Amino acid sequence: MRTDTVFERNRPAASLVDATLAESREACFWIEDAPPGPAGEALSGRHTTDLAIVGGGYTGLWTAVRAKERDPSRRVLLLEAHRLGWAASGRNGGFCDASLTHGRDNGLSRWPAELDRLDALGEANLAGIAETVRRHAMDVDFERPGGILVAVEPHQVDWLREAADAGDGRFLDEGQVRAQVASPTYLAGLASDETALLHPAKMVRELARVARELGVTIVENSHVRSLSAQGRTGPVTLVTDRGTVVADRVALGTNAFPALVRRFRPFTVPVYDFVIVTEPLTETQLASIGWGGRQGLDDAANQFHYYRLTADNRILFGGYDAVYRYGRRVDPRHEHDPQVHRRLVSHLLTTFPQLEGIRVSHRWAGAIDTSTRFCAFYGTAHGGRVAHAAGFTGLGVGATRFAADVLLDLLSGTRTERTELEMVRRMPLPFPPEPVASVGIQTTRWSLDRADHSQGERNLWLRTLDRLGLGFDS
Repeated sequence: MRTDTVFERNRPAASLVDATLAESREACFWIEDAPPGPAGEALSGRHTTDLAIVGGGYTGLWTAVRAKERDPSRRVLLLEAHRLGWAASGRNGGFCDASLTHGRDNGLSRWPAELDRLDALGEANLAGIAETVRRHAMDVDFERPGGILVAVEPHQVDWLREAADAGDGRFLDEGQVRAQVASPTYLAGLASDETALLHPAKMVRELARVARELGVTIVENSHVRSLSAQGRTGPVTLVTDRGTVVADRVALGTNAFPALVRRFRPFTVPVYDFVIVTEPLTETQLASIGWGGRQGLDDAANQFHYYRLTADNRILFGGYDAVYRYGRRVDPRHEHDPQVHRRLVSHLLTTFPQLEGIRVSHRWAGAIDTSTRFCAFYGTAHGGRVAHAAGFTGLGVGATRFAADVLLDLLSGTRTERTELEMVRRMPLPFPPEPVASVGIQTTRWSLDRADHSQGERNLWLRTLDRLGLGFDS
């Protein structure tokens, strides 16, 4: 039997949603708050390098930094098609999680035998991020407040209690979780220490600074049009509109955009995630919701929200709708969907009705590179001279540093603890071609929504996908 969710039972008046959105701009708060400096010079002419990196987001920047930390003498050249961090890396929620597997449940369902190792590697990776931020005095608003997964429907309470019993966090009952953050929608919580928060655009800017200080050459507005290799041992050639790079090794971190190695393209689809950010909360508004611990929050629904406080006490609130557009194209037009932003505002006011009268200052969207296993996959081409990582789905901020080390391990040709992981050695199942992909994804979205309205019960379609190891998420 279908039942309304808490966000439908307690929907605010449309006039309140309109008033909250009235002064908002369709722009990314992070990028406006930390605008990029002057554009790097575009590539021109012919260049040679030891390592070429394609993509100027977190994956590419971390790969550049880690490559120079491993071998300061290595020549490293990073190419970005537009501006550094202009896509997912500059406009995500800023959640930097220890998990490499999109949460423990997903890891347990796919790699149970090595999950403890993956968890340990994830914790070490997060510690490595914190150490890098400290060592290089990176101004990225980095903090480690932990996180709380909240139950907003009765059936989710049991899920959280079971997770706590399995050692995945500390169970908080209704009174305890509302003492942490005062929302009438909260029925229980699962507290964890594995979440850090940062400013996404500042992280891009500071990673680029560190990379340049280590000797990395960075070029922007240099779209790599083609990749080719000479035989099985010769160099790899990258061609842009105005120049050419001949590299001994190439790392690809192109996220949701079409992979330069065509056989990797079926393994990701671009899914659009939407976000709103409020004006800074007043002291009175902040006192009304508590949140003194500044934890990162998300709820336990299939269609979940994630939210957090910024350094100046704005609320960032995103998620719920994971929007896929037919054809897999990454297109700025897909980022404009007023109804999705209205729904987020409605859900924010349901979560915190005491904030009636607050204004949203920014609203935006962006493409996430989703894979069928919800976390990154890896591959090599051209005799191991090219390595590719993509498919981070929704927890890529922290996992990109781990991916950088995996890419460098793969390109070195040596066996390491990372390259021996089944998660690294095996590819996920690919998404089918259109129109099958669109039909399957929309059926999955409908089924997830139906499960949220049916006490979490998964229908035959979702149970079949679970057995096949297929999925869809943001």
